[in-house]
Amino acid sequence: MTAAPDRPTFLLVHGAWHGAWCWDPLRAALAADGWRSHAVDLPSSAAHPEGTRSAGLLEDAAVIRDHLRRIDGPVVTVAHSYGGAPATEAVAGAANVVRAVYVSAFQLDVGESTFSFLGIPSPEDDTGHTPPDVAHARQEYYADVPADVADRAVARLSPQSVRSFTEPVTTAGWRTVPSSYVVCDQDQALDLSQQHRLAARADTVHRLPSSHSPFLSMPGELAALLARIADPATPSA
Repeated sequence: MTAAPDRPTFLLVHGAWHGAWCWDPLRAALAADGWRSHAVDLPSSAAHPEGTRSAGLLEDAAVIRDHLRRIDGPVVTVAHSYGGAPATEAVAGAANVVRAVYVSAFQLDVGESTFSFLGIPSPEDDTGHTPPDVAHARQEYYADVPADVADRAVARLSPQSVRSFTEPVTTAGWRTVPSSYVVCDQDQALDLSQQHRLAARADTVHRLPSSHSPFLSMPGELAALLARIADPATPSA
């Protein structure tokens, strides 16, 4: 289906250890219903050569801002998990962002980091990377994802910079940009109680009966929900 010119564009921001690739099923579902989308590759989710400074939250936010500047017309950002932190930083002052959506994501406030929100002490040395926990990824991230899809996703996970988890947000864009939170009821990576704390900051709250990665387990349902969030006149399926 051809994208409608009056609709906003979705900018998709992945979580830790992932890449823009994880949004492919969702992007296909959005496109089939006439929605445009772009996906960001965050520099914190890739190993850097030894001895070089790893990218953190602020570098991730700069990449998101660059993508926003290159999109004509209104934009709805959709951030997953860790991606909510740099997206929060990036949408502040972005004139074309009309809504920020957080999918089981860290809708952090000024001064908070992912680690501080979770109550995890920051390490003395945060210059390195943490590898993906491939032994537990299937259960934590992809519990309701088809086995073959989950296997391919696990194989594509990348090291994540520690600094992305320790750097605090310096400006909370959701305080000036309308926001929506999608609670994933079966999430085994970000506890429901933590999601509820974060969702309390959003203007609207929605739910999906999914684990941590609905863009892989139920892309059609997530696409339909995002369409209703971006355009409340969109009829329910």
